[in-house]
Amino acid sequence: MPKKRSATGSVQPLAAKAGELSIGNDLRFTRLGFGAMRITGAGVWGEPADRSEAVRVLRRAIELGVNFIDTADSYGPGVSEKIIADALHPYPANLVIATKGGFDRPGPNRWVENGKPEHLRAACEGSLRRLRLDRIDLYQLHRIDSKVPAEDQLGTLKDLQAEGKIKHIGLSEVSVQQIQQSRKVVPIVSIQNRYSVADRGSEDVLEYCEKENIAFIPWFPLAAGRVSDAGSPIAEVAARLKASPSQVALAWLLARSPVMLPIPGTSKVEHLEENVAAAELKIDKSGILELSRLARAS
Repeated sequence: MPKKRSATGSVQPLAAKAGELSIGNDLRFTRLGFGAMRITGAGVWGEPADRSEAVRVLRRAIELGVNFIDTADSYGPGVSEKIIADALHPYPANLVIATKGGFDRPGPNRWVENGKPEHLRAACEGSLRRLRLDRIDLYQLHRIDSKVPAEDQLGTLKDLQAEGKIKHIGLSEVSVQQIQQSRKVVPIVSIQNRYSVADRGSEDVLEYCEKENIAFIPWFPLAAGRVSDAGSPIAEVAARLKASPSQVALAWLLARSPVMLPIPGTSKVEHLEENVAAAELKIDKSGILELSRLARAS
């Protein structure tokens, strides 16, 4: 069922059960988004094996109440953004599409940082064309390229923002120090670092985001499938809760922090529906601690 009836009798989309999050004081969306990397081909390269299923996934996500989609120009490259536009344009009024720039893609599973100002400008303008947008609500620097002064990379995004091509700016895979330095150049509203119940190397970054009210977008929120391994402690907890391990891992993220915005991705409608159903699974403080302890021990 795509929607549930609330106590007041109104029909509520399932994803809305995860609660809401706002960024920049002007964008508000449900706290369970969709990551669009997996709607491309093998190695995040080329067209998906089943393009029609990718389109169905995106449309079903909207039906379920998901209104935050994360993508990047490097997914495909360009393929994910094109499919999003083909599936959803003209976009629902409340849909936020976030994209990223900062990588060259010489081939499948190959990623080369490129933070040169001319590349970032071309990447942003290419994303605007493929997504059929006049302005990107959230544009994230995919990586801070160590070969290019950070001020030049951030300055380019600041210029694009001043030109009206970007509304808000975020960063990906950064340290607390890098966030602090970046905020001296331009306001930062989101951080996208790898994080899950089984991988908490960015705990200090999450805590900083909580303190500063910056959205934290964990990529690989399901630890690339590790949380679903048969016999894992998380799988045992899931069986007790009559849920899937993936649902438990996502519910843990939602309970872990009010600034958390999980973006589980998939190329299958069935998996999408399973992930979004995590919005109804509530984990209390003791459950957070138990899962944290079990994940460390596994």
